[in-house]
Amino acid sequence: MPKGIWRLTVRSDFAAAHSLRNYCGKCEALHGHNFGVEATVEGGVLTPDTELLVDFKVLKNALKQVLDGLDHCVLNETPPFDTCNPSSENLARHIYRHMAPLVQPHGVRMHSVTVSEKQAQSATYMEVDE
Repeated sequence: MPKGIWRLTVRSDFAAAHSLRNYCGKCEALHGHNFGVEATVEGGVLTPDTELLVDFKVLKNALKQVLDGLDHCVLNETPPFDTCNPSSENLARHIYRHMAPLVQPHGVRMHSVTVSEKQAQSATYMEVDE
């Protein structure tokens, strides 16, 4: 019999300014975005009492905790982006790695984080077992 898993996704956003180092274009100048963030967790066991994978409230609070450190900041002045480019790719990895330990005690693991600067494009980060 196949093993089932569930994936739950929460969405939020944050406002921040950044400039892309070594970009050679308009985005090398300081500019701002309302970044969209989508965080997805997965797991295979529902709670026996409520039959939920995890309460959406837990996921929203974990995402908010991570995004609060980025909201209304100049990302280039905020670690780790003071030394690495605050690209959507690096933002997605940062959010993923900071959210993972917050959700793990609730019996789920991070699946992916997607960051968008505009609705038409996004960057997704996930970790896979080799």
